[in-house]
Amino acid sequence: MSTTTTVAEKEDLSIWKSLQILFGASRGFWLVNMVNFGDGIAYFGILTLLTRFLGTRLGMSDHVTGISVSAYTGLVTFFMFGGGFVSDKLGVRRAITWSLGIMGLGRVLLAAAPGFSGAGQLGAWLGLLLMALGSGIIQPALYAGIKEYTDSRTATIGYGLLYAIMNLGIVAENFISPFIRTGDVFLNLKFTTVVGLGWGIDGVFWVCVAITGLMLLAHISLFTKEVEKTECLYREAPPSSDSAVQSALRIKDHLKEIPFLDKRFMFFIFILLPVRTLFAHQFLTMPDYIFRSFPKEVSDKFEWISGINPLIIVIFVPLVAALTRKARVIDMMIIGTALTALTSFMLVPSPTVSALILYTVFFSLGEALWSSRFLEYVANLAPAGKVGAYMGLAGIPWFLAKFTTGLYSGSMLHKFIPETGAQDPGTLWFIYGLIACISPIGLIAARRWIIAGEEKR
Repeated sequence: MSTTTTVAEKEDLSIWKSLQILFGASRGFWLVNMVNFGDGIAYFGILTLLTRFLGTRLGMSDHVTGISVSAYTGLVTFFMFGGGFVSDKLGVRRAITWSLGIMGLGRVLLAAAPGFSGAGQLGAWLGLLLMALGSGIIQPALYAGIKEYTDSRTATIGYGLLYAIMNLGIVAENFISPFIRTGDVFLNLKFTTVVGLGWGIDGVFWVCVAITGLMLLAHISLFTKEVEKTECLYREAPPSSDSAVQSALRIKDHLKEIPFLDKRFMFFIFILLPVRTLFAHQFLTMPDYIFRSFPKEVSDKFEWISGINPLIIVIFVPLVAALTRKARVIDMMIIGTALTALTSFMLVPSPTVSALILYTVFFSLGEALWSSRFLEYVANLAPAGKVGAYMGLAGIPWFLAKFTTGLYSGSMLHKFIPETGAQDPGTLWFIYGLIACISPIGLIAARRWIIAGEEKR
C-alpha cells in the first residue's frame, strides 16, 4: 500500500463524507447489510410474539414458556462466544450462508410445531435450538463482514450503520406485523380503510420463514466468490505455522488475559444484572401483560408499541453520544440506569395506554443514555492489548439476565397477571422496578472508587 493511500485512510472525515464513501462502497458491504436488515425483521418478528405463540398455540404454561424463551435468547448469546471462531473458519460469505440455512430450518420447525400431533412442544424446542445456533453464528459474521468491506476511514460509521439498519428492520417488522396477524382495521385513512390479513401469530412466523428463505436465495445469488475475493478491503494475515509447543504457550498467555481478576470489571458485570432484567422482561413479560391487561384494540397494535423502542434507539443513541461525549461515562450510566429502572413504577397504577406509551418512551431514552456507554467504559477500562478480551466478556450481564429472568418470569405472570381471574400488574412492576434500582444505587455507591480507578490508568 502506498504512503498516499495510508494517509488518506487515516483522514478524519466528516460524517457526510464517510456516508458518501460508504454509498459508493463495495457490494460486499451492502450485501452484508441486506442480510442484516432481513434478519432483523425475521428474528424480532418471532421474538416479539414468541411467548404468546408458545402459550396460546402450543399450550405451554407461563413458567415453561418463560424458561423456553429465556433459554433460547440466552443460547443465542452463548453460541456467539464460539460463533466468531466458526465465522473466521468459514469466511463471511459461507458463514452467512450456513447460518441462514440453519435458522431457516429452525424457523420452519417452530412455525410448523402446532401441526405436530403430540410433539408440538418438542418440535418448537428443536426449532429454537437451531435458531439460536444460527443467530450465534450470523452476528459475529455480520460484524466481520463490516470489518472486511470498510477501511479505517469508514469503519466506525459502518458499524453504526449495521446497528441502525438492524433496528430499522425491527421498526419495519413491528409496523407490518399487526397487518399480518389481525383481521381488524389496520389503517383508517381518509380515502380508504386498510384491513389486516388475519393470519394470526402463525402467519407472522411463516412470513418470517419466507423472509429468511428470500435472504438465503439473494445472498447465494449475489454474494458470490468473486465478490468475496475481489472486493474485500481488509483480511487477516494467515496464521504462521507455529509448533504445538508455541501454540500451547500462546493459549496460556491468552488465558492470563481473561479479565476476571479485574475488580472493577467484575463489579460492572454483576451490578448491571438487575437493570438488565428489565430488558429481558420486554419479551418475557410485556407481551402477555399487554394482551391480558389491555383491551383487544390495544393488543392488536402491540407491535407498534414495541416498535417505539428501536425507533428511539436509532435516533437518540448517536445524538446522545455526540452531546455527552465530554461527560464522565460513570455519570451517564448512573443517569441512564436510574431512568431505565424508575420507568417501571409508571406501570404500577391501573393499566392505561398513555402510561404504557410514556413508559416505553422513557425506558428507551434511558437505554439510549447508558447502554452504549457501558461498552465505551469497558474499552477504556481494559489495559493495552486486552481490549478484545474485555469486550468479548462485556456481554456476560446480558447473557446472565436472559437466563436468570426466565426462571421466575412465568411464575410471576401466573401469580400477578393470570390469563383469567383477578390481576395485580402494579405489584409485579413495582417488584421489578425495585430489583432494577439495585443497579443505579450500586453505581452511585461505587462512583468514587470507579473514578479513582480511571485516574490511576
